[in-house]
Amino acid sequence: MSDYLWEPGRTVVERFLRPDGTVGQQHPLRVISDDGQVLFGWLPMGTPIVGSRLADGRTLREAPLAERFRVPRVPVPGTWHGSSTLRMIPEESWSSVWWFFEPDGRFRDWYVNLEVPLGRTAGGPDRIDGVLDVVVTPGQGWRWKDEDEAEEAVAAGRLTVGQLDRLRAEGERIGALAERGTFPFDGTWTGFRPEPGWPVPALPAGLG
Repeated sequence: MSDYLWEPGRTVVERFLRPDGTVGQQHPLRVISDDGQVLFGWLPMGTPIVGSRLADGRTLREAPLAERFRVPRVPVPGTWHGSSTLRMIPEESWSSVWWFFEPDGRFRDWYVNLEVPLGRTAGGPDRIDGVLDVVVTPGQGWRWKDEDEAEEAVAAGRLTVGQLDRLRAEGERIGALAERGTFPFDGTWTGFRPEPGWPVPALPAGLG
């Protein structure tokens, strides 16, 4: 079990580190539950985050694929928008599962963020984003997302071949769970609703 255990209601910050140890995006989460091994956290629409852009001012999607992992990135203040997410972050797994909820509160789908786990600090969990992802849509199965970006990340030295192989294996494991309709794809948490009056999580002073 981790040395860090977070009580429900507390805000922790999920940090996405780069391979060189610098910090990229930072997402504050309201702790729903935590047993030292699996953290459930809530990131509602409108939450302030630390995002990232390319150093020349472009967003990642504005840059050609060949440049996305070669141009340096800089942190920028931002806001989580479009949907709210409940995240399950297992301490040692190479993935976290995100339940996506529409603005009216309806569950939409699962997004599986493939990641390299880096443990916890006092402030929250640290991960390296694995670029490759899996989307699980109710009644429609699962599919890979961003395969082209993952291959480019390896070519640019952002991920190693070994890391991508392990991330793919994790995606296959997750896909098998989705095909069987077993947890976390069995409907658990799809009816989640935040407590009325909960404020959005806040970034610690100096991060926003």
